[in-house]
Amino acid sequence: MKRRKYASVWEALESDGELAANMRARSELMIALRSKVETWKISQTEAARRLGLTQPRLNDLMRGRIGKFSLDALINVAARAGLAVHLKIGKAA
Repeated sequence: MKRRKYASVWEALESDGELAANMRARSELMIALRSKVETWKISQTEAARRLGLTQPRLNDLMRGRIGKFSLDALINVAARAGLAVHLKIGKAA
């Protein structure tokens, strides 16, 4: 069997390049949000209130349940967390 190289883990998991790009963007947002929430040093209940989420929904975010969040939803939560989201567009690998 021939080995294949992928630009990212998402390209290895998703055969569709569009889905892989969306998954990568969502994962980057989720990582940034988790890091931000952890710096607050408050309970998940309080963090959820601050972000306009339910506590179970915040728990999904903190546990990396990527399939439960759309890119739009994550951008909205990032704004509530005080994070600026920038889009960088370039040539595909």
